[in-house]
Amino acid sequence: MPAAPSLWLEQCGEIRPRPPLPGDRQADVCIVGAGFTGLWTAYHLSRLDPTLRIVVVEREYAGWGASGRNGGWCSALFAAAWSRVAREHGRDPALRLRRALETTVDDVGAWSRQHDVDIAYAKGGTLTLALGAAHRARLERHVADERGWGGDDTELLDATATAARVCVQGAVASAYTPHCAAIQPAWLARGLAAVAEAQGVVVHESTAAVRIAPGRVDTDSGTVRADVVIRATEGYTANLAGQHRAVVPLWSLLIATEPLPAAVWSEIGWARRETLTDERHELIYAQRTSDGRIAFGGRGAPYRFGSGTTGTQGHHGTHRRLEQTLQQLFPAVRDAAITHRWGGVLGVPRDWMPSVGLDRSTGIGWGGGYVGDGVGCSALAGATLADLVLGRDTDRTTLPWVGHRSRAWEPEPLRWAGIRATAAVLDIADRTEARTGRPSRLAAVAGRLLGG
Repeated sequence: MPAAPSLWLEQCGEIRPRPPLPGDRQADVCIVGAGFTGLWTAYHLSRLDPTLRIVVVEREYAGWGASGRNGGWCSALFAAAWSRVAREHGRDPALRLRRALETTVDDVGAWSRQHDVDIAYAKGGTLTLALGAAHRARLERHVADERGWGGDDTELLDATATAARVCVQGAVASAYTPHCAAIQPAWLARGLAAVAEAQGVVVHESTAAVRIAPGRVDTDSGTVRADVVIRATEGYTANLAGQHRAVVPLWSLLIATEPLPAAVWSEIGWARRETLTDERHELIYAQRTSDGRIAFGGRGAPYRFGSGTTGTQGHHGTHRRLEQTLQQLFPAVRDAAITHRWGGVLGVPRDWMPSVGLDRSTGIGWGGGYVGDGVGCSALAGATLADLVLGRDTDRTTLPWVGHRSRAWEPEPLRWAGIRATAAVLDIADRTEARTGRPSRLAAVAGRLLGG
């Protein structure tokens, strides 16, 4: 086996791919992609109807993609603003979706205990830091907005209260929400695959789907014919024929330190394993891992022309910036070795609205477009897809993201130019705020560039 593509997957030990599709076969449901969305869908379908013939096809192996490379946040975050969801669907439906995601965070922990799958689950919540005056002004607006849209348990903490949780250099305030758990995501993906298999699901790895169509999935090993086809390919959707403009694959990169000694943790704190981010425009995110490391990630790696999803060109500079940022925020880790550097792609729809649905006229279902908040969203999506496939009318099937359709991204080179320009503007905005201490108006320019 080649080297694992992330710390999380390396911690799974030796991974031997399951046998590929041996040729043409029939199924009731064929799921393309053995990441969180596909595996949760398979799990719930096989639990609700054990007679179903469910086949999952995966190009690499379960958890190889974003599900085994992300930052390990199981959160109630949703990419589209709650005000936008309410504007399009109404306030009560927006709040129902929010509550469903909050409940999902707890459901994932309960699932791991029920099936005795260790996922290093720690529901410590999320701290969003303000580093300076510009960040603090934005943080206060975000807290007010959260409280106006159902986040009554969001707290604004001053510098002292923030440091009592996590000691971060330069933090003047933070916002805290309890609705997030730090997890080991690859353990969850691999555990889901094993439990689904035990329930009768057939998983074919090393099997690349090249095309999906009503009633069939064409792969490099044969064709699966099925009444229902579920596209669960998230950031890798562009690799399917005719789907290269459905979502944009954006890169997110991570680094991890060696396990840190007790003296360093005594200085930093972070005893509750809260997930961590701040108010800069180019997102960063972090967690304290169950084995005492800091896993630290961020956006900013360059978008690949033509929605490329492979290779490492252009990542070295981004990893260096992550290391520098980590050391700025946590001076105590300056001497710690960085043992792992990795990355992966996340799926971004043109209108930045995650969705899940089933087109009954074609039998094709989908879930995705999570914009990096996929651990929690995918668990809700999988349960929802199972309800839709089985024709069950539940609270989930009436949530406002069900059936949403995003318009296609622009063709190249317009797509490349717009995304690269937006990233450059956000970087300038962050540098300007760090230098002046005043909020930058450039972020609004970035929003207009993509119109998300």
